[in-house]
Amino acid sequence: MNPITAFLTIVCGAIGAALIVMGQPSWGIPFVIVAIFIAFALKMANTWQKFVILRAGKLHGVKGPGLFMIIPILDNIVAVIDERIQTTAFSAESALTRDTVPVNVDAIIFWFVHDAQKAALNITNYHEAIDRVAQTSLREMIGSSMLSALLSERSAADELLRVEIARKTEDWGISVKSVEIRDVAIPEALQDAMSRQAQAEREKEARVILGSAEAAIAGKFVEAAKTYADHPVALQLRAMNIIYETTKERGATILMPTSMVDSMNPAVALALAGQNIASPKTDGPLPVEKRSQ
Repeated sequence: MNPITAFLTIVCGAIGAALIVMGQPSWGIPFVIVAIFIAFALKMANTWQKFVILRAGKLHGVKGPGLFMIIPILDNIVAVIDERIQTTAFSAESALTRDTVPVNVDAIIFWFVHDAQKAALNITNYHEAIDRVAQTSLREMIGSSMLSALLSERSAADELLRVEIARKTEDWGISVKSVEIRDVAIPEALQDAMSRQAQAEREKEARVILGSAEAAIAGKFVEAAKTYADHPVALQLRAMNIIYETTKERGATILMPTSMVDSMNPAVALALAGQNIASPKTDGPLPVEKRSQ
């Protein structure tokens, strides 16, 4: 009994009882009858509730929210429907994916009743039906999905479940707001295998990147070699710069081959440059010039 009905019942009953005690039963008895009628006839539905009423076994209507009256004995409230969003957790254990991998999946569904009449008359217990339909749809989705897709495309699986469950519960006056898969558990042996596979793929990518970098570096070395071949002075300056960078370390002993020392001699560098320029114009071997000591 709601507070308003209780208050009016108490007031009318108290007035009737007082009149009877004062010796006026003709006035007191009607107040008592009104109090009894109010107690059984005046109902109140909250803003999120709908009352489904049958009159003499036939649908009379859906009432609420607010105050409303029913006829005692003739009218019967068969269901009080809560139209707020509700949650139902469901799971599937040891369900096989399309690639025959057993998985345990936990999910949760958010739903609400949009048609109180259908929810009360078309299904015996819509709470239990939602749970059964959700479990069945989850197993169907797992059986039609590959394990990799189930793990990586979680949002697509959620939407597929939502559409399927909404299609099955539409005739019950129930709308599915969303479905969220909370956890996908796979066997430990398979977890180790997948971890090794992921590690091997990362090593493969690292080797490919390293090979690409080495190929790019080799190309740069080829370009540098061509530049030094056309400009011996640049090679000489580069050699001197290498020696300078090496001498920054204190207490270091440097061993340089004689070819490097000769390359830093300007006369030798110019002679090499002259040979490079003259070599395309001669068909035979170049004469060797001997210097007297």
